[in-house]
Amino acid sequence: MARKDLAWAVTPNESAKTEAERAAVLADPGFGNHFTDHMVDICWSERGGWHRPRVQPYGPIQLDPAAAVLHYAQEIFEGLKAYRHADGSIWSFRPDANGRRLQRSAERLALPELPVEYFIESLEQLIAVDGDWVPSAPETSLYLRPFMFAKEAFLGVRAAKKVNYYVIASPAGAYFTGGVAPVSIWLSTEYNRAGKGGTGAAKTGGNYASSLLPQQEAAAHGCAQVLFLDALEGRYLEELGGMNVVLVKADGTLVTPDSDSILEGITRDSILQLAEDRGHRVEKRPVSIDEWRDGVESGEIVEAFACGTAAVVTPIGQLKSAGFTIGSEDAVAGELTMSLRQELTDIQYGRREDPHGWMRRLDA
Repeated sequence: MARKDLAWAVTPNESAKTEAERAAVLADPGFGNHFTDHMVDICWSERGGWHRPRVQPYGPIQLDPAAAVLHYAQEIFEGLKAYRHADGSIWSFRPDANGRRLQRSAERLALPELPVEYFIESLEQLIAVDGDWVPSAPETSLYLRPFMFAKEAFLGVRAAKKVNYYVIASPAGAYFTGGVAPVSIWLSTEYNRAGKGGTGAAKTGGNYASSLLPQQEAAAHGCAQVLFLDALEGRYLEELGGMNVVLVKADGTLVTPDSDSILEGITRDSILQLAEDRGHRVEKRPVSIDEWRDGVESGEIVEAFACGTAAVVTPIGQLKSAGFTIGSEDAVAGELTMSLRQELTDIQYGRREDPHGWMRRLDA
């Protein structure tokens, strides 16, 4: 069906937070604890395509008990942030890349592909009414959560013919309230996140659901996150429960695992691009756990970090497992790790030139 422009309807929330109530939330928002006054809703049907776009009051979504998502998990989502710059303007970081990744996830989950233009427009429409929710304190942001799921009521096993796309938003405080510090990671050897030919490269809820039990195991061992190995051989690094991993060699080379079951991280790719801009070599390839362990012991690998939308870059001080430990819980954050983190966040918050045109203004 030919694409047509969306005609937006906006319904103001009559129970919107007062300025004082909003200020109280923004003073200590945490992460994912509070939500803005409105949300975006766009319908899709096999016959009508994308239609009835609207911004409406934030609130419960009514679902039929037979809705396909509740039975067959046909669902995808994205995550990105809106940043308040010093002049008060509101910007997002590479939203086009998030829009394209949502399309790739949709293809894998047999969902309709939302045009990237619609994706970006949905963010702009929400910011147009909820822009006051974007905080201005250092290292804070408004986290944007677009998501799509099968809404058709039926119990047959097939792709749904009715789907809805939503965007909600949640103010986010500084991820590291006491300053960026290295974390300990638990290596899962009993569980896998995804397998070859599965949904690992899609941003779908099932991937995260399968990480929750090993994440509890990690917490029981005093670790902040869990790292998964490949499902076929159990030798090669995949990713953390919600972040990519990068190793730094003594010669300045950055190495990151690559496979068709790893989610393509936008933050990771941006960090690697900034490293290449500085003249560092970047390698995307299979990386074995033995290479990491032996590299640290020999001094060839000198830093490790995780990266993703929420924390941007998190230094890894120690990798723990049932049989061995890599690194030390007393390790300090790597110099290159912290330098790249600073450069990327400076671009996101408008403190530094944006050489790649990654930033897009949402409130223009």
